[in-house]
Amino acid sequence: MTVQDSPADVDAFAADWEAWHRRKDAALAHEHGFLAVTGQYWPEATPERFPGAPGAWSTGDGRVTVELDDDEELVVDGTAVRGRHTFGVIPERGGVDAVWGDAVIEVAKRGGRHLVRPRHPGHPLRTAFTGTPAYAPDRRWVVSGTYTPFAEPRPTTVGAAVEGLQHVYDAPGRIRFALDSQELDLTAFPGGTPGSLLVLFTDATSGVTTYPASRALHLDAPGPDGAVVLDFNRATNLPCAYTDFATCPLPPAENRLPVAIEAGEKIPYERQPVTG
Repeated sequence: MTVQDSPADVDAFAADWEAWHRRKDAALAHEHGFLAVTGQYWPEATPERFPGAPGAWSTGDGRVTVELDDDEELVVDGTAVRGRHTFGVIPERGGVDAVWGDAVIEVAKRGGRHLVRPRHPGHPLRTAFTGTPAYAPDRRWVVSGTYTPFAEPRPTTVGAAVEGLQHVYDAPGRIRFALDSQELDLTAFPGGTPGSLLVLFTDATSGVTTYPASRALHLDAPGPDGAVVLDFNRATNLPCAYTDFATCPLPPAENRLPVAIEAGEKIPYERQPVTG
């Protein structure tokens, strides 16, 4: 069922959405946010230097090692390190930020592989950022749904923005909802807080007005009866919509919706064709 328009609170609804969208863009444009990433590198057994980062980087025995020159220093977990430093075991989708002057060197693990991403506050993608275009908020796109958990979480493999890379999520269940009297289903992944859910999807606007690869929708934990609210006004781009230096997951095949969801964030200005 779709929540009906409520003229009495339409202004408050729009103001709440505007505040949320400003916070989302502010996090993206943080001095060490994704818009500050200047490269994405995959260290191997032989030490190698990467642009925008100190030292020579390598992997072995499931860990990442950096060999710093005499005049180089990183700060890891508040401690200055010099010479040879081996990072601890990094879990899948985890990471460590090593400080280097005003920059941060992210050391992470994605799709079973280690990566190094320098993040520099002065990167032009960040300094020139003017915000993300989006559809105007509309209560029509606030939809009630029902979450049904699987008997056991289902390992679900999806592609990634990086060719050849795959992500595996333990999907806890599915969500059923209706738009314009059409019944639809989405596989849900675990969200960022206990009990919350994450949905990755595409729809008929993808590649037209919204980013073609994927959009994300975060949901609060379902109620005791499985009730959830899908506010598609808050469908967001993933970092790969802005930068090539991201490993974002793609939606599972069943989350490619046949309807046009004209809500949420649109193709970033940075990805729109140049006209003139």
